[in-house]
Amino acid sequence: MTAHTAPEDLYRQGLRMLLDKDIPGWVGLWDDGVFEFPFAPDGWPRRLEGRDAVAAYMRGYPDRIDLQGFPYVEIHRTDAPGTIVVEMRGVGRVVETGGPFDMAYIAVVTFEDGLIVRYRDYWNPLVAQGISGGGR
Repeated sequence: MTAHTAPEDLYRQGLRMLLDKDIPGWVGLWDDGVFEFPFAPDGWPRRLEGRDAVAAYMRGYPDRIDLQGFPYVEIHRTDAPGTIVVEMRGVGRVVETGGPFDMAYIAVVTFEDGLIVRYRDYWNPLVAQGISGGGR
């Protein structure tokens, strides 16, 4: 992946990495950016700053969520350079309970020089109530 790769292609590559549980690869898509969760419930992070913070947050993700697919992904270009808006749905299972995971997302993601510099993740906090571990 290079700085000349389209943001939507970089984003889709990131989704494949998440399905492959390649968290280090996914974190490698980041610059020292900001990851925000505007709808995060109490006790969950609302803002992560820097690649190290993103890596620490995502490190245990496969231990909590067995992500199995994205049956719906629609990516919209914006007038802002490097910024896309993504509507998507992720499905899988909650590892601890074995119960289903089904989350709708809207994300606003900005890339610069082929790396994520800002990611605002608008996910459903009601689904989070069924996931333990204090983070998605």
